[in-house]
Amino acid sequence: MAKSAILKSSIAKKVAMALSGLFLISFLSLHFFINMVSVFSADSFNAMSHFMGYNPLIQFVMQPVLIAGVVFHFVMGFVLELKNRNARPISYVKYNGAANASWASRNMIISGVVVLAFLGLHMYDFWFAEMNYKYIAVNTINETRYYEELVHKFESPVRTGLYCIAFVLLSLHLWHGFNSSFQSVGFANKYAKALHKLGYAFAIVIPFGFIFIALFHHFNHI
Repeated sequence: MAKSAILKSSIAKKVAMALSGLFLISFLSLHFFINMVSVFSADSFNAMSHFMGYNPLIQFVMQPVLIAGVVFHFVMGFVLELKNRNARPISYVKYNGAANASWASRNMIISGVVVLAFLGLHMYDFWFAEMNYKYIAVNTINETRYYEELVHKFESPVRTGLYCIAFVLLSLHLWHGFNSSFQSVGFANKYAKALHKLGYAFAIVIPFGFIFIALFHHFNHI
């Protein structure tokens, strides 16, 4: 009975982990769309960024939910990884993981930590700067400042390089994460194969799209 309860608890945690990951993907998609606009139109990027930055629903409802989702996803990921490692028998040390699983699946904790560190850098670069501008320094509202601020962040080759490395690891994280999410929620029907392919495409297109944006602004404004 105890084993059954533990199993149910573990499954529930995996499902919650999968659902939180799928929720964060929606934010990542929106973030990518807005940033990609900066490649084509500075004015449109400024308008969209200003709307996102001053809309009360986004700032005071969706943003706290997003932050809570990020924290939950990564904390749950570390908890599940530690449980999995503690559950492995000692003989597992001799197991040749590389022959049976991808690097991404065997190192989700590593890619997760790097992605989390990247989120910290991203918040320092953009979110904290935005909070300081609006609520601490109390500057006059400037609806055209967003594009210049974005370009300025990618002038540094070091910062641009760190962003690119982080997005490569995010790609690996998403590649395995999609597969794990579908398994965790028990999604297995005639549409599963197509959705798996869509998930893998997302894991490549979105992160490398962000890399393109970073390199575009870096090389066009140096």
